[in-house]
Amino acid sequence: MILYARGGEHDVLENEDLRQAIAEAFGSLGYRKKVLAIPPDFTRFHSQAGILTEMLWNYYKNALTDILPALGTHTTMTEHDLQTMFGSTPLSLFRVHDWRRDVVTLGEVPSDFIYQQSEGKLDYAWKAQVNKLLVEGGFDLVVSLGQVVPHEVIGMAGYNKNVLVGTGGPEGINKSHFLGAVYGLERIMGRADNPVRRVFNYASDHFLGSQPIIYVQTVVSRGDDSKLKVRGIYIGNDSECFHRAAELSLKVNFQIVDEPLKKVVVYLDPSEFKSTWLGNKSIYRTRMAIADGGELIILAPGLKEFGEDRQIDALIRKYGYVGTQKTLQYVKETDDLKNNLSAAAHLIHGSSEDRFSITYCPGHLSKHEIESVNFAYADLVTMMKKYNPEKLTDGFITMPDGEKIFYISNPALGLWAHKERIL
Repeated sequence: MILYARGGEHDVLENEDLRQAIAEAFGSLGYRKKVLAIPPDFTRFHSQAGILTEMLWNYYKNALTDILPALGTHTTMTEHDLQTMFGSTPLSLFRVHDWRRDVVTLGEVPSDFIYQQSEGKLDYAWKAQVNKLLVEGGFDLVVSLGQVVPHEVIGMAGYNKNVLVGTGGPEGINKSHFLGAVYGLERIMGRADNPVRRVFNYASDHFLGSQPIIYVQTVVSRGDDSKLKVRGIYIGNDSECFHRAAELSLKVNFQIVDEPLKKVVVYLDPSEFKSTWLGNKSIYRTRMAIADGGELIILAPGLKEFGEDRQIDALIRKYGYVGTQKTLQYVKETDDLKNNLSAAAHLIHGSSEDRFSITYCPGHLSKHEIESVNFAYADLVTMMKKYNPEKLTDGFITMPDGEKIFYISNPALGLWAHKERIL
């Protein structure tokens, strides 16, 4: 059921429009005495979920008793992060999700369903895990907020991923990520319907039905002035609001290029991207657009680690980004990677499969560290002088020396592909 829907390819929704959407949608539900909000964390700062959560708090006041950022495996938000993203929302309302210890299992998607969805490649069962607060908190309303945008694991981010991964546990996160990687990134990216989403939908249909969840989905893109614009907001209690948001997202977040890109330069905002776990969106989101023999240069002034989780960081350092076949071999032969399938999936996603070169220009990692995980290294200061983000605009650019590049100021906001690589 859709409670509110507004959006279009050229629409621009201001804060007052978003406030009206919240009031109209939740006003139709009637009185609620205890509300839980599940927004994304700081890695999805541009989703506008922070502003919407603040509006939700202003709407419900004392009835909004808990806010659980959907951290997944990400680093806990700092007080500064919370204030930057959520404005005046009281810090006392925020809870921290511990993906290894704070979860309960609602049910299990059977192995034969996974076998079918993976085309016979995997035959494990999948546990639907969520933070125990959802089950034990006694809420009469749970509001899941987030942005629908192309995503490397689930095709299109949003909807039940925010709950089942954002507040999920080790088995749920690991196995869902690995399913997507084994099925194939190019077959999933930009698709609302895919094997991983079907697994999540199975879990929603069978195990989340007793939870009073309302989904608030935004669609955000850059305007002609390079500033972020909210193109749509969709609020509802089932998949319809997600599919309508996904349809709009593909119009505003997915760019098909006529020819494969020979040189791509991506900038990673240091406040948002501090790890390759996140920064490799530069690779995920451009992999289908870059030419064989092409070059990807990643300007990463905030880069200080590989994985935001210490254990995953160690696995990335140990095995490196070596492509699908070698990673799958490691999974078969080693227990540490076999027991951390989301790390294995990340290693697959972060490789070019030797089609094009990947050069990282990090702010806080050494040349040795970058090269040890199978990336090329370049000096950040030198490359920032050559490709100054303050002077570049998104898209095709001819540099003063005649060099032609394709520039992306934030890979999290879109998906780029050459038409012949869309499977």
